[in-house]
Amino acid sequence: MKAYGEVLEGVLAQYDIDVIDIRVESYKGKKGVWWIKARDGYKILKKQSNSKETVDFIVAAVEYLQNRGIRIPRIIKTADGGCYACSGGSCYILSEAVYGSNPDYGKPGELKRTAQEMARFHKASVGFVPPAGCKPRVHLGKWPEKYRADRDKLRDFYSAEGTQPQHGAFGSIILKEFPHFLERIEASAEGLEGSCYSRWVKDCMDTGGLCHQDFAAGNLVLTEAGEFFVLDTDSVTIDLPIRDIRKLLLKIMKKRGGWDTGLTGEVLAWYQEENPLEPCRWQVLKWELLYPHLFAGIMDKYYERREKSWTEEKYLKRLKEMVNVENTVEHVIKEFDDIIPK
Repeated sequence: MKAYGEVLEGVLAQYDIDVIDIRVESYKGKKGVWWIKARDGYKILKKQSNSKETVDFIVAAVEYLQNRGIRIPRIIKTADGGCYACSGGSCYILSEAVYGSNPDYGKPGELKRTAQEMARFHKASVGFVPPAGCKPRVHLGKWPEKYRADRDKLRDFYSAEGTQPQHGAFGSIILKEFPHFLERIEASAEGLEGSCYSRWVKDCMDTGGLCHQDFAAGNLVLTEAGEFFVLDTDSVTIDLPIRDIRKLLLKIMKKRGGWDTGLTGEVLAWYQEENPLEPCRWQVLKWELLYPHLFAGIMDKYYERREKSWTEEKYLKRLKEMVNVENTVEHVIKEFDDIIPK
């Protein structure tokens, strides 16, 4: 039972299942996903890149959410009652396979369902307390500090580009656009510090709260019965719900090629129906949207050469797309007080 360098026999032997076949879905060395065909149906086996203590945190978070009505594929216990198997220093989680389709952002009904289910996810997570001995993943209170660290790194890239005797198409756009986006980065960090962000962080430390971190169509399934399942909880984190809301909005608007003020207001209103946020907490989203996440992401990716298979043309195409989307969010920010739920 070997797939992509993994000998899975020792892992699957820890479960009381009869394996018929194994098909690899994805494999990156430290992480892997396999379809396991058993006599009683398909299962999903996931190799975790996290430590055992962090896997304990993830499993506890999943079970808490499931017990509060969030549909997440059931984790299959090992023969000795454990929630995961260990082999070769890595942890593996086996869960039931869920069938259906990913929600379509272009269909208002499915987008509304996505926003409302995200709100339910956040609401259900309140009260979660990580069990003793685990290693929780926590991002609370770190946003301004991280954005300033990112600013310094990006400014170094910008300065290095400026010293070059010649500039390619990508570098020329960076030299033109970066000063404006630098202003947005600094305004975002200052805005967060001047908002109720810190107070909300303290409240969340007391009451608990989880973010999925990628509550996007690819990690969601709508079954034929109309049930909504949340997948890929490996990155679940203790943080404010605004992180997930911002990431979902970026996915939607990037796919559309630019921001739509009316649609932004609708998504926030749908969320508010299930998990109402106070006006001052919605203001935190304003400063999150002001930070140029898409521009900063492609700039860092280019100068760090993190996508080794990408051509110069692909990097350039992505940069132009991200600059366009980033520029269109600015009218949303100007009208933000009028579109947030009242």
